[in-house]
Amino acid sequence: MKKPIAWFLAGALLFAAVPAFVAAVGIGDEEAAAAGTDELPVVGSYDHLKKLLKTNWQQRAYLYPTRDLAMETQSAASAAPPVAGGSTGRNAAYSTTNVQVQGVDEADVVKTDGTYLYQATSDDVRIIRAAPASHMKLMSRLTYEDGQFDPLEIYVDEKRLIVIGHSNAPALRGDSRLAAHVPVTVQTLVYDIGDKQHPKLTRRLELDGQYLSSRKIGSSLYLTANKWIDPYLILEQKEEAPGPVYRDSVRGDGYRTVPYQDIRYFPEAIQPDYLLAAGVNLDDPRQPMSVHAYLGAGENIYASPSNLYVAVTEQPAPARDVKPFERALLPRPLPPDNARTAVYRFALKDGTLSFTGKGSVPGRILNQFSMDEHGKHLRIATTSGDVWRTDEGISKNNLYVLDDRLNVTGKLEGIAPGERIYSVRFMGDRAYMVTFQKVDPLFVIDLKQPSAPAVLGALKIPGYSDYLHPYDEHHIIGFGKDAVAEKEWAYYQGMKVALFDVTDVNNPKETFKTVIGDRGTESELLSNHKALLFSPEKHLLAFPVTVRELTDAQKAADDVREHGRFAFQGAYVYRLDLQHGFTLRGRITHLSAADYKQAGDDWYESEKNVQRILLIGDTLYTVSRAAVEAHDLSTMQKLGGLPLFQSPQTSVTPAGSVLR
Repeated sequence: MKKPIAWFLAGALLFAAVPAFVAAVGIGDEEAAAAGTDELPVVGSYDHLKKLLKTNWQQRAYLYPTRDLAMETQSAASAAPPVAGGSTGRNAAYSTTNVQVQGVDEADVVKTDGTYLYQATSDDVRIIRAAPASHMKLMSRLTYEDGQFDPLEIYVDEKRLIVIGHSNAPALRGDSRLAAHVPVTVQTLVYDIGDKQHPKLTRRLELDGQYLSSRKIGSSLYLTANKWIDPYLILEQKEEAPGPVYRDSVRGDGYRTVPYQDIRYFPEAIQPDYLLAAGVNLDDPRQPMSVHAYLGAGENIYASPSNLYVAVTEQPAPARDVKPFERALLPRPLPPDNARTAVYRFALKDGTLSFTGKGSVPGRILNQFSMDEHGKHLRIATTSGDVWRTDEGISKNNLYVLDDRLNVTGKLEGIAPGERIYSVRFMGDRAYMVTFQKVDPLFVIDLKQPSAPAVLGALKIPGYSDYLHPYDEHHIIGFGKDAVAEKEWAYYQGMKVALFDVTDVNNPKETFKTVIGDRGTESELLSNHKALLFSPEKHLLAFPVTVRELTDAQKAADDVREHGRFAFQGAYVYRLDLQHGFTLRGRITHLSAADYKQAGDDWYESEKNVQRILLIGDTLYTVSRAAVEAHDLSTMQKLGGLPLFQSPQTSVTPAGSVLR
């Protein structure tokens, strides 16, 4: 994508700042300790761990020499908290979370079972009777008063409420500096919700590190976490650092440490992180959680009903070892971005995981939608190179097809040089890819023959799509930004929603579009697919949005760089059909007139910001941290509301009793 030059410079600095995954060389014979071609090598011992980290860190120091920078960035993958999602669904009774793969549930901040709403906030978890809308009631609130547990996301099924969050782990014993670097842990609390007013805590699970992602398939729950470790302290300390820990209430209250003999590592992607992958069958209270630990953080997670894929970035090591004094004297030309994406596959069965293979392709993926399992093949879309370069290192976009042994069996490379992928969606034997420079090329790619993927057609229109969602077999919806080209740059404007007709794969068309607000308008949907509510049966499309609009004076100035002033926050509700396109049914906000008056030109995070829109029968529910409102879908008339801050509070299981 090409935006103003400052954007490119910032992007260049960002790419240079992110710590690379560097191949380790000359580690020793312990790499061959694991048996089998599909096995990963074993760390084996603390001395070998130090050796791996030392070699890796020396190579990183050549590419990224400042210790402060490395310490500041740590691991981008492990440090980034997840963004919570919304809901969508095709069930006429009630909406479900908008997931990538049918049958593979994803955690979110709001869920419904058709009668009750379940909501996670940073302070508590609420169970709300939503139906009927005229008698909404807060049934219970799970609070964690000592501040040692912060809910992030939830799952709900017929029996259970599952709360995933971060907790503060107790400090390691001893006075070493290692004890001062205790990270948070990922804690999972399982509640029996047979009595909605008195949920009962039945199990607690805990993983060292920060939450990466999770999936739920039936009664099986799969969790991943990244635990950052400080290589400087490990290399400088004489005492042995503890390995990653976990615990499961089925096995008692004590922490268990994963021994180095059971920790494996990703040879081409060694990083000072542990990836912990865990699984549990919640229907079997006697089955303990299975935990696997790997040296090297995970970045993106994709899951099918049968397999979990963990994507990590590999960065080749320097061609030769460079001494410290040489590093100080030699000029530092920016090296080409030769990054590759490694994908590690784990078979899933009844709450257990087993490593089954690794594949690798050139370039970096964008997000989980860059991966897709179809039959016996895995399809991956990547961007290689850099968008701001003009030499041989300029960006190119690619699509690879891997066979059941994760070997590349087909590839399509060099798509849209100078651009990067903004969104990808795989749908059966096709892939849809959006790149961006000054206009938005939507590529239709044929995948019927895995060994020979090919571009069937392309459409160039202003703007770009950050997220693509299928409408039906021949239509796809794009959510992104409008854009205005000016000389060699393009400036994004308001939020754009477009309907594409791909019936003629050689000639895709944009049949309808709508633009919301002006430059500065944002929606969580653009970075989190779970914020979408879509029901084709009811011709319903809804999502939360924060709208900014230009003043008359700004419009007269005609400066495409100008940001609009805050005008609205809430849900945009559309009717969408193939004959008439997008028809705005209404806008729902939880902000009062006084809130809008006090907001002025800017409005940021608020307890009253609408996060999710859900559907139960013909009633539309909008949910913020402050309230739940219900509207009739046919008339858009308000049916009821429930303020959540003034509701009676039920405190269940304070964090102290959960953690100890």
